[in-house]
Amino acid sequence: MKRILVIAAILCSSLMVLQSCSTTKNSSASANLKRGNVTGNWVLNDITFEGIPSIAVRSLFDEPSYKCFIGSTWRLTNSGNGSYSLPGGNECAAKTQTIFWSVSTGDQTFQFKKIYEGDKAKNVTSGYRMVLASTSDNNLVIKSPIEYGNTTAYVVMNFSKAAK
Repeated sequence: MKRILVIAAILCSSLMVLQSCSTTKNSSASANLKRGNVTGNWVLNDITFEGIPSIAVRSLFDEPSYKCFIGSTWRLTNSGNGSYSLPGGNECAAKTQTIFWSVSTGDQTFQFKKIYEGDKAKNVTSGYRMVLASTSDNNLVIKSPIEYGNTTAYVVMNFSKAAK
């Protein structure tokens, strides 16, 4: 009887050791969707649309046109403070807007709120929540959901890492 207990204990110990040595499986997509991959300086190169024609999109983030954001630069620091700078042109004024941003890896979202002179981020209750579609060292794709008819469509923003 003692021998059976000793053999059972050795088998259990062996299984525990083997299990602890095995690799864990993580989805590479969700592993890349983290705050550290979003931090940095980005240039918004292109805006495309999924499930909605471009003429149906009148504004973006309360600016007169989504076109105002093409060529904009986004500075996203690790502290959550940041800004975006619009280049100006056509019906768009050149400006820099201070923001407070964050990433939620649980639901894979990127969110930010505009911070104006005298505001504290904790007191600002409105903002924008988007889908963090993909991140890499040099590229970032964020999708802003829009209700279009009875479905959800997306404004897709394609960023590249800004030159230092």
